[in-house]
Amino acid sequence: MPIDILMPALSPTMEKGNLIQWLKAVGDPVRAGDVLAEIETDKATMEVEAAVDGVLVSIAIPAGSVDVPVNRMIGVLAADGETVAPATAPAVPDEPSLPIVLPEPAPASSTSASDARDGRVFASPIARRLMAQAGIDASGITGSGPHGRIVERDVTRAIDALAAAARAEATGKPSPAGAPAAPSPAIPAQAPTEAGTGMKALFEPGSFEEVAHDAMRLTIARRLSESKRTVPHFYLTADCEIDALIALRGQFNDAAPKLRDGTRAYKLSINDFVIRALALALHRVPDANVSFTESALLRHRHADIGVAVAIPGGLMTPIVRKAETKTLAVISNEMKELAARARTRFLRPDEYQGGTASVSNLGMHGVRDFAAIINPPQASILAIGASEQRVVARDGKPEVRTLVTATLSVDHRAIDGAAGAELLSAFKALMEQPMTMLV
Repeated sequence: MPIDILMPALSPTMEKGNLIQWLKAVGDPVRAGDVLAEIETDKATMEVEAAVDGVLVSIAIPAGSVDVPVNRMIGVLAADGETVAPATAPAVPDEPSLPIVLPEPAPASSTSASDARDGRVFASPIARRLMAQAGIDASGITGSGPHGRIVERDVTRAIDALAAAARAEATGKPSPAGAPAAPSPAIPAQAPTEAGTGMKALFEPGSFEEVAHDAMRLTIARRLSESKRTVPHFYLTADCEIDALIALRGQFNDAAPKLRDGTRAYKLSINDFVIRALALALHRVPDANVSFTESALLRHRHADIGVAVAIPGGLMTPIVRKAETKTLAVISNEMKELAARARTRFLRPDEYQGGTASVSNLGMHGVRDFAAIINPPQASILAIGASEQRVVARDGKPEVRTLVTATLSVDHRAIDGAAGAELLSAFKALMEQPMTMLV
C-alpha cells in the first residue's frame, strides 16, 4: 500500500516549511531511516527520513519550493514492485507553494555538483543559502564535498573570486593569479511594486536598498511584537560585584586539565557563571520558575535556560536543559557546541524551543545596561551588561570594584513584583559569592 510522504511539523508552532532538496530520485529504492529530503524552517534545517522500506515512486513538491504547508503531501513511497500513479499536491489557492528560481546547471565534470541526476544541484543547505544571498549561479561552482556536493567553502571561494574580480575591474589591475573563476552573479530586476508608496515615499529614491525579509526575520518580528503587545512587562535592575567571580574563573581555567590534543578540557566565561547562577536562583525561588497559561501557572521542576546567540540575519536561543544540575564546565562546553550549531541553523527544534527563562548578554559590545523582551512561554529574561570598574562607597570610603548591571524583564501575569525581586536578589548573591554555586 503506498504511503504519502507529508511535510512534517518540526515544532508545535510550525505552519510551513521550505523543501530545500530531494536526496532521492523517483525510482530510487529506500530503506527505513534513509534521508529522503531536507526541510528548512525559519530557524533550522532538518531531514525527512523514510518510515519503511520501499521505492520513491512520485515527487509532488519539487526541490526549492517555499512555504509548503505542514501535512501537505510532498511525495509517495511504495512497496518494491508496487505501481502507483504520479502524485500531485492538492492546490491551495490562498497559500501557493512558490518555487525558488535557481539557474539551470550547466554540464560539468564528474566532480561538479551540477553533474547530479535529473539536472538537480547538490549543495548543502548553508551553501544554497550563501549562493542565494550572493546571487551566484551554482553551475559555475565545482563542489569539493562528497560526490561533488557544493559545500560552504566552495561558495566562499567563489564569492572571494567575484570580489577580487570587481576590485580589479574598478582599479584596472588584473585579479590575483590563481584566483578561481566564478560566474557573474545574476541580479534580478527589482519589481516596481509599492514604489513611491508608504514608508519608502519618505526617503529619496535611490538613497536606500531593499533587503527582503527571510523567514527568520519575519518570525522574530511576529513573536516579539506579540510578546511586547500581550505580555505585561516590568523591569528590575541590580548591580553585581564580580571581582570574586573573576578571580575564581581564572583559578578554574588555570587548573583545567589538558586533553590529548593539547587543548584544555574547558574554558569558562562569565556567561557560564551567569547561566548557572540564574538556574540556581530559579531553583531557589520556585514561584519565579513558572510559565503563564490561560488555565493555570506551570511551575517547572527544572531550570531550562535559553541563551540568546546572534547569528546572520537574526538570533536564536539554544537551551541548556536542567542547568541547575550541571557543573560550570559542562554548561560551558554544552553552550559552545549549541552556539556553533545555532550559527549554522542546525539545531533541532527541541534544542531551542521552550525553556523557563533566558539570558541575553550584550556586555561584549560595551553595553552597560538594557532591557530585553520576554520570549514566551518563558516568564522572564535576564539582560547582562558589560563588566566595568566603578567607584563605590565602602564604609564611607571610595573603592574600585568590578560591577555588572543585570536587568530582569518579568511577565507580571505569572510573577509578582516581590517574587521577581527575590529572584534577582538570589541571582545577585550567587554572582557575588560564586563559591556557593559549587555546593
